[in-house]
Amino acid sequence: MDSSDCPDWERYTTRQRNETQRGLSLGAILIATSILAQPTRGQDSTRATRTTLDPVIVSVTRGAGTAPLDAPFAMTILSPDSARPGQRHTALDESMSLVPGLIAANRNNPSQDPRISIRGFGARSAFGIRGIRVLRDGMPLTLPDGQTPVDYLSLESVGRIDVIRGAASAMYGNASGGVIDLRTAAPPRERLAGNVRQWLGSEGFSRSTVAGGGISGPAYYQADASLTRGDGFRAHARQRATSAFARVGAMLGSTDYSADVLVLDNPLAENPGALTIAQMRADLALADQPSVNKAARKVVQQLQVGLSANRQMKHDEITASAYAGGRSLYNPLTFAIVDVGRRTYGTSGRVTHFSSLLARSNKLTGGLDLQSQNDLRRNFTNCNDIPAPSAVTKTCPALGTELGTVTLHQREIVYSAGAYLNDELRLTDRLRLSGGLRGDKVRFEVRDRLINTTNPDDSGDRTLSAVTPFVGLVSRIAPDQSAYANISSAFETPTATELGNHADGSAGINPDLKPQRSTTYEVGLKRSGAAKLSYDVAVFTTNVRDELVPYEIPLSGGRRYFRNAGRTSRRGAELGMTATAGPFLFNLAYGYSDFRFSRYVTDSVVLDGHRIPGIPVHRAQSSATWSPNAAFAVVEAEVASGPFVDDANTVRAPGYEVVHLRVGSQRLFDNPWISLVAGVQNLFDRAYSPSLSVNAARGKFFEPAPGRTLYVGVSLGHGR
Repeated sequence: MDSSDCPDWERYTTRQRNETQRGLSLGAILIATSILAQPTRGQDSTRATRTTLDPVIVSVTRGAGTAPLDAPFAMTILSPDSARPGQRHTALDESMSLVPGLIAANRNNPSQDPRISIRGFGARSAFGIRGIRVLRDGMPLTLPDGQTPVDYLSLESVGRIDVIRGAASAMYGNASGGVIDLRTAAPPRERLAGNVRQWLGSEGFSRSTVAGGGISGPAYYQADASLTRGDGFRAHARQRATSAFARVGAMLGSTDYSADVLVLDNPLAENPGALTIAQMRADLALADQPSVNKAARKVVQQLQVGLSANRQMKHDEITASAYAGGRSLYNPLTFAIVDVGRRTYGTSGRVTHFSSLLARSNKLTGGLDLQSQNDLRRNFTNCNDIPAPSAVTKTCPALGTELGTVTLHQREIVYSAGAYLNDELRLTDRLRLSGGLRGDKVRFEVRDRLINTTNPDDSGDRTLSAVTPFVGLVSRIAPDQSAYANISSAFETPTATELGNHADGSAGINPDLKPQRSTTYEVGLKRSGAAKLSYDVAVFTTNVRDELVPYEIPLSGGRRYFRNAGRTSRRGAELGMTATAGPFLFNLAYGYSDFRFSRYVTDSVVLDGHRIPGIPVHRAQSSATWSPNAAFAVVEAEVASGPFVDDANTVRAPGYEVVHLRVGSQRLFDNPWISLVAGVQNLFDRAYSPSLSVNAARGKFFEPAPGRTLYVGVSLGHGR
């Protein structure tokens, strides 16, 4: 934190130092409770032991049988509950911790998803996830226009997360500045096993979950459901949500068939908005008053179903999948009420062929992806907070009615098609050469349904296309160590919403907003396996052309618009380390991000050399897990320098350091059916804002995190 930029912030540090001793005492009590809950008799054959994991084979690379050490790019494999047990599975930021170069910032806003960025891709997101391809068991959650809502993503059954930390458009197409593939845990080996769990915490937090799964002959299944309630630590931040996930399948011969279902019913998710630095210093729990007055919130229902088949043969692997979904969104905002009905469809096919080329083993993969997004969008005047009858106009014909007149009514259709070809050639026993090429077309179409004497027909269409190559080389310099280098590319179209938001108030598709394109040069070194020390080091530089940049104007009511910066340069370094010592497991993730505008002129102001806002130059996360028996204790820490909050670099957000603690027992009082977790978030009660609304008008940049919060969870049954 730079105190010269925010001198008044110093008053917080005094209070925080006074809270440290209280936090340490509370942590000691929790640890002691966990230890006392364990059996006091000597060790016997029932004692839980550290599990030896099978070798990891990564499917996120769109190849077959690829080990992380053989991938010529930076990637991280997470097993959240294995490395850091006792997670609540409430949001992605908890599961995505400890990935170098990845920032998962919880906005602590029930109506907004976590802001996730990888090497700067996705940092501009105002809602949902941008610039990063997100999948669940290979089924895309990312829409063809590049946006990804993850509010309907259940995390209870996730057993592994594969992350590509870099440009991957050669494999995945639009909005693939990074890839996150969440993989369902293997079902229990029994015919039927499961558990129920109850979480309770500060600010009225309650989460009830039930999960089950099993295997019967060739069939398997895994399912969970969650009911989440909370009042939020900020005013106007209540939430009520029910989510569910199910995966059923069968191995018939050499073919694995499966079906996935994701469901969300979210009748209440209030939006407290962002704050100025003065408001945040006065009271972290404040809500943005216009958001309260206009009853900003969202109501969502969503259903998505996917089918897939994977067939293994002697020299080939064939994968095919299809999905369909529907989403209903009612979203009062400070500037309008947005009502969207969405239908999505998609299908993909992939063939991998193993052969010999020049007397060397060769793996050739080709595939095709098709996606469709069909939105019926209506915007209404938000008539909440009409002060007096004299203010009633034609746009708000009656007091006490939230919905005013229709200001936008149109059908927004997005189609995407992409074909790719990747090849991996083993040059020697230790050296592999990979290369790939993909072509994509994304077509946006608007069909205006609000046409009259004052509203002209704003129908139109626009097609954006790109060809994205990739080449990489990886060398196994030791059985558990590899070095790699690659040149990769990515492109990212504006989303349908971004193309439709015009600062001059006009409608239709913005003909001037361009997709951003990038080229990355990367080298790295990895070590993993059974060694007590594993590490992952990467150095990269990314050059971006026409970077998409958000901005607000003072009278927009918080509405965000987008423009292209000329060129930006991102230079960075990443370090990930894992070490084991007896019952201790240590993790470290560090990212250095020197991201700047190389050429950027806006409103006659030259911003060349300015830092890209919202991204700290230095950020580190660490964890220490102690699991001597069925008990465990996990300490997590995060430190981040203060990033700028606007393109002009006029304001720098305070940096922060925060510590979390949780303890528990996976076999309470030697009973394998009962487990207990207790935890403290923000142990030392720091005041900080991990999420920023960059380039916000009126200085409303900050989305603060809660102070010290407590929670406890109890589980009955077997499994996670």
